Amino acid sequence: MSNGSTFPPPRRSRGPLLIVLAVVVAVGVGGWLLWRPPGGGLFPAGGPASGSPSADGGGAGDDAPTAGADRPAPAGGPRLKGRTVLLDPGHNPRNRDHTREIARLVDIGNDRKECDTTGTATDGGYAEAEFTLDVVRRARTLLRAEGARVVLTQDGDRPYGPCVDGRAAAGNTAHADAAVSVHADGSVAGNRGFHVILPARVTAGAADTSRIVGPSRDLGERLADRFAAVTGSARSNYVGHGTGLDVRSDLGGLNLSTVPKVFIECGNMRDPKDAAQLTDAQWREKAARGITEGITDFLTR
Repeated sequence: MSNGSTFPPPRRSRGPLLIVLAVVVAVGVGGWLLWRPPGGGLFPAGGPASGSPSADGGGAGDDAPTAGADRPAPAGGPRLKGRTVLLDPGHNPRNRDHTREIARLVDIGNDRKECDTTGTATDGGYAEAEFTLDVVRRARTLLRAEGARVVLTQDGDRPYGPCVDGRAAAGNTAHADAAVSVHADGSVAGNRGFHVILPARVTAGAADTSRIVGPSRDLGERLADRFAAVTGSARSNYVGHGTGLDVRSDLGGLNLSTVPKVFIECGNMRDPKDAAQLTDAQWREKAARGITEGITDFLTR
């Protein structure tokens, strides 16, 4: 079909010629519309398309399946491109073999506390440190798929720790846009649900959280909302008065942070019903997705 062509004025009746011209134009336009892909792009079916998932989601330790593969790719590409996220798997599976080292005291700004602890475990022996490492690795895969640069405080590659002050320093050094420390609680049976720990305002010694209290609360609220929605878990019935939020000033990982940071206690390992979720690989994938979506909501707000 040639747009802009002209025909000499006919000497006789215009009726048949106009009918033929109308048919040619209708068929040509109709064929062009059918040829265009549903998105209105200029490529025929099978041609190049925008918004393809990023191919940089791999990496050492990304051994877990990625949830949400059926979700459409963001129209503008990876939503977290250019952002840095610090993920902190609480404790370390080898801490139990280094009790002397993790017992030494470190400065947390307003106090001195143990370098680290062994963490808790379910009645069946599933350790919190194993849980946190698994969830963080899954979240790393999901966040990388969104284009984020992900930094871990440890990846099962250390003999113990790091200490709580080192965990805070890792996020600060990376200039993280958001930092999340992943844990599971060790309360008594009957206490159920997750909660998110926010930094209190602390200005003492090396600690000054005055600049991160506000953005950390925003991060924590979004994280709690998405974690509840994705996992179906209830907010804690024993911490936070039903909000799923708790503010603390005794955690070095928060006190010494200069970037927005929160802790999430994903459930109570000492409660049988919570433990059944925490030990379920499919639920841990949901937990990782809930954490990822909370971080993404915060960074794209």
